[in-house]
Amino acid sequence: MNAQPDRPGYWYAQDTPAKERAVQVLNALRDYRASEGAMRRRTRATMSMGETDLLALRYLLEAQAQGRDLSPKDLAAKLGITSASMTTLVDRLVRSGHVSREPHPTDRRALILRPTQGSDHEVRKTLGEMHRRMVEVAAALSPKESETVVGFLRDMAAAVDKIEPLAH
Repeated sequence: MNAQPDRPGYWYAQDTPAKERAVQVLNALRDYRASEGAMRRRTRATMSMGETDLLALRYLLEAQAQGRDLSPKDLAAKLGITSASMTTLVDRLVRSGHVSREPHPTDRRALILRPTQGSDHEVRKTLGEMHRRMVEVAAALSPKESETVVGFLRDMAAAVDKIEPLAH
């Protein structure tokens, strides 16, 4: 999806040059989010997994790369789901061959979850080229541009996190 810099913001006032630039940035950010959403849908379809399944697998692969273990309770907390939902999710990921349950190394009553070698390979095969392109785009930024983008995205995340739900 290509950004269209002259496209109006359908609800943003554009009564100054600064606000016009802001609308262009917000439109580009919206276009990126739409492209990322479409990529996630394609990935879910390719891997025959739901969004929560993919997110769980991502957290497990990250933990493995960092040498950390995740229990079902840890993963449920990261995903914001109940223990019953977590049990269903883990059962599904074990059945599909993406995750294994293993005994906790120090607590014999507990389990840890590990992504299988096959799931790591499948994720790399499915997403590797896209990640390479994304890193290439980000690496092309100058140090100052990178600092600006990171600051902007963190500030946007903080602005979005401050939005309160509407009272009914």
